[in-house]
Amino acid sequence: MMNRSGFGTGKPDKMRRPWVGPVRFFMAVLAFLVLACDSGSGIGRKEGGKAPDFTLRDLDGELFHLKAQRGKMVLVIFTTTWCPACRELIPLYKELSRVYGERGLVIVNADIQEPRERVRRFAETNRIPYRIVLDEDGAVAMGYGVVGIPDLVLINEDGEIIGSDTMDILDMLEKTFPGREPT
Repeated sequence: MMNRSGFGTGKPDKMRRPWVGPVRFFMAVLAFLVLACDSGSGIGRKEGGKAPDFTLRDLDGELFHLKAQRGKMVLVIFTTTWCPACRELIPLYKELSRVYGERGLVIVNADIQEPRERVRRFAETNRIPYRIVLDEDGAVAMGYGVVGIPDLVLINEDGEIIGSDTMDILDMLEKTFPGREPT
């Protein structure tokens, strides 16, 4: 609406465009969901480069030190409890844990910026068999360039990032731990 001076009053003309507010809200929510649940390689993540070291507490308050895992292959899964794609992939992660965990693969789920008790209830409800650590401030996810979840990072025995694409990671795991593939 215009006032007598020719400048807008700053108030929307609800009589002509009552749909503008709801459409803007819907588009903002849609953009957030697409970005938040779109899995992909992190920005600036370099395969072959050293994995950023981190230390995080798990659900029992015990410390997980990435550096202490040297000599072992580590799969880091970045998730949240509210992400639909993360929940849909839990059966795959459980199967990876069952098949490759017994062969020496360390699987750690880094939950991003959620309260311990919410994550604990989620883990119990979904019977998550692998270790869950809490990235309470999101700094580890940021250090790995996580831009969408779920996001996976495969780290070799020397602490180098060797994979961040799900299909590539599955191929690498089968080559590294030959035998039975996940079903």
